[in-house]
Amino acid sequence: MASQNKTVPTDASVRAYLDAIEDPVRRQDCERITAMMERLAGAPPVMWGGSIVGFGSYHYRYDSGREGDAPLIGFSSRKGDISVYLSCDDAQLEAMRDRLGRHKMGKACLYLRRLEDVDQQVLEAMLVHATATTRARYPQP
Repeated sequence: MASQNKTVPTDASVRAYLDAIEDPVRRQDCERITAMMERLAGAPPVMWGGSIVGFGSYHYRYDSGREGDAPLIGFSSRKGDISVYLSCDDAQLEAMRDRLGRHKMGKACLYLRRLEDVDQQVLEAMLVHATATTRARYPQP
């Protein structure tokens, strides 16, 4: 039997999540990211699990047979950084990262300390690219 994904959409309040961010600069950064992602994804924010603010969704199916749903784009305010979830990894995204500013990158997660540390136009272009790439890779019925 396949295991269930732990990160699923919930009815938890995005507003309460944002309001609970103690650092006022981090809270403001997350508010700005929320507005940006909502506009770009064309979908309202939804809590995925207890700590991810997601926008839109897509259904994936891997060659292994594992499948599930994930937010199209999203973020989470973590202890040290804001984790921005991008579901693609390609040369165009890599080239944009070179112009982004101070960040770290994982497999599908961009780590930002502060929004002021990065070029927000480049961040927006990366989110647009990641959204389009994910939609093309996982077309929805």
